[in-house]
Amino acid sequence: MHDCIIIGAGPAGATAAYHLAKRGRSVLLLEKATLPRYKPCGGGVSPQVAQWFDFDFAPAISARVTAVRYTWNVGDPVVSEIETGEPIWMVRRDEFDYFLVQQAQNQGAELRHSTRATGITFHQDGWQVQTDQGAFAGRYLIAADGARGPLAKWLGFGQRQYTPGGALEIEPRLPVENRHIAHFEFGLIKNGYVWNFPKADGYSIGSGIFRPGKRKSQDLQPSLQNYAQAFGVEAKAVKAHGHPLCLWSGLQRLHTQNAVLAGEAACVVDPFTAEGIRPSILSGLRAAEATHAALAGDLNALERYTQVMHDEWGSDMVWAQRLASLFYRFPALGYQLGVKHPTGVDRMVKILSGEMRYADVVNRVIQKMGRGLVPS
Repeated sequence: MHDCIIIGAGPAGATAAYHLAKRGRSVLLLEKATLPRYKPCGGGVSPQVAQWFDFDFAPAISARVTAVRYTWNVGDPVVSEIETGEPIWMVRRDEFDYFLVQQAQNQGAELRHSTRATGITFHQDGWQVQTDQGAFAGRYLIAADGARGPLAKWLGFGQRQYTPGGALEIEPRLPVENRHIAHFEFGLIKNGYVWNFPKADGYSIGSGIFRPGKRKSQDLQPSLQNYAQAFGVEAKAVKAHGHPLCLWSGLQRLHTQNAVLAGEAACVVDPFTAEGIRPSILSGLRAAEATHAALAGDLNALERYTQVMHDEWGSDMVWAQRLASLFYRFPALGYQLGVKHPTGVDRMVKILSGEMRYADVVNRVIQKMGRGLVPS
């Protein structure tokens, strides 16, 4: 009987495993893939996450971005330097996720990868997890199996609140010029943006839709190909990976009997930028704290986890969602009044790096444009 079984070894699951094991809890981390495993992801990480750990992330960082370049229809560029704090990290998810897992193992967490969960049952003293490699028992369960994972449904979270989004990405391995610049393109696609994030040995080029509508995943292909050509990349020659996004869409319950949701299973993805790594790590940290407290006898610890995630993340995502609704509904206007505004682009960089909250940005928009323009 483990103190906690964590299903999913992405940033949320690995973080939860690290912090629980560090507190002396017996942790079993289950992962269906064989690690390290490829994971399509732009790979931008706010250096803010370093404050939640006591080790150096340098081995897992592929590049550091010191400037952000925005364009409209691949023209009308705006470049903003990151002048304060640590540069934004760029990571490859196979390396970054496995690095976090190894830190958890160093603290005593047990890893079983190539192990797919096939079902769960709750008994009087905890959870029984059935897998294709046998059954395991744990007093508590953290479901961190991502947007596609079945754990949320198995745990009874059938009506999760989220906005469905999607992304299509390629990762060509090519010599990189200007490795310190991250690129965002807003004119090539409706209800989203296209990006190019540099790595030490290539690019992560992607196209994503972040608002509901009639556009489908295949609509992402033309914008991805057009944008890749601007960097001398033939997108058709590189395998493309598509994946769904569960964008945050409102306060919801993240706990149940001896179990919590974390990471994309908890729909914590930023509805404006689709940032997922930082909020996933935050949810893994808070899930570990709540589970540790519950194991110590705190009967309200898991319920408090739901409230803490709302207070620390969800309350600001209300504003991110409203800003996304406004910006992606009128992207040309948003680009002119937001991105091209002398202070607007700097504020966006501070949001990406974790130095500013959306509430601060939206309050400034309200002051300049009136409350009626910001969706409620």
